[in-house]
Amino acid sequence: MKYRLTLLPGDGIGPEVVDAALKVMNYVAEKFKVSVETQEHLMGGCSFDAHGAPLTEEALQACYDSDAVLLGAVGGYKWENLEHHLKPEAALLKLRKSLGLFANIRPAKVYSSFMNSSSLKGEVLKGTNFVVFRELTGGIYFGEPRGFDDDRGYNTMVYSKYEVERIAHMAFKTARNRKGNVTNVDKANVLEVSQFWRNVVEEVAKEYPDVELSHMYVDNAAMQIVRDPKQFDVIVTGNIFGDIISDIAGMITGSLGMLPSASLGSEYALYEPVHGSAPDIAGKNIANPIAAISSVGMMFEHSFGMTKAAELIEESIEQTLNQGYRTADIGSKEDKIVSTVEFTGLVIQNIEEVYNEQALGVFTL
Repeated sequence: MKYRLTLLPGDGIGPEVVDAALKVMNYVAEKFKVSVETQEHLMGGCSFDAHGAPLTEEALQACYDSDAVLLGAVGGYKWENLEHHLKPEAALLKLRKSLGLFANIRPAKVYSSFMNSSSLKGEVLKGTNFVVFRELTGGIYFGEPRGFDDDRGYNTMVYSKYEVERIAHMAFKTARNRKGNVTNVDKANVLEVSQFWRNVVEEVAKEYPDVELSHMYVDNAAMQIVRDPKQFDVIVTGNIFGDIISDIAGMITGSLGMLPSASLGSEYALYEPVHGSAPDIAGKNIANPIAAISSVGMMFEHSFGMTKAAELIEESIEQTLNQGYRTADIGSKEDKIVSTVEFTGLVIQNIEEVYNEQALGVFTL
């Protein structure tokens, strides 16, 4: 089997973590006897510096021609004063919209060795393993009209039925393979658009009688994620609410630097770590590669249909952490602090060990 992957390393630590993820990807691909052909393009501030645009048509076309896209990180203080449409972050919005990436998937899993790294108590965190499905191309971020003048500012929050249906179907299908629970998060007690959203989700739920649906207002959901995160299995929500609660979910796990994400559409897929470009540590070989490596794991699962490969990557990351290895951002005096390159090598070592420990028939396509 052969796949095509476009690499968009981006700015700051993006190239370093993408390089780490690529090493892991190539190692696992060889184990499973698949080929991943890659091509690399600029995106973000580095693209603006080179081409005068944060995302060129050539780079976008490469994404169209690929089975998946792996992004590092974009942005930095260097480009903060550019016009809005020239900023690195504008390239990310354009990429998501152009590829029709309507679903952002953000896992929130607490590694056992990180039970004490969160601001929450261990007994609250234990057993936390849920996933947020955030609608990505609609809602208030894209609604028209929008604008501001000296007297007022305004945005429009709007959703069409098909936009709600497709993200809801994805959430319910995923729940079938997990604990069978979907929590719809909205603000239906105040917003008409949320009342509409909830009605559509309930219609979709009728097609999944084996999945339990519950509803929660977004303010309560934010509180509940902190109070008792293990109560959740699959959360489905709109763009702005998902933006907020997925970051809350990220922080309870200990560090945003640990979290991967997948943005999926009907034809295309983008995988990226949740963290930013961290220009202050770029080039120092101390960036945390876990989120980028885990994003590759999500790519194996969602784009390549290789669930066992994804599980192998996650198990190897957890084993590396259990052995006490950390990058500086998540380390303490009791830990073994290693560089980006060293941590990546340790994950690969553990992939080899975990793979060899299994019966040969366990890891199959």
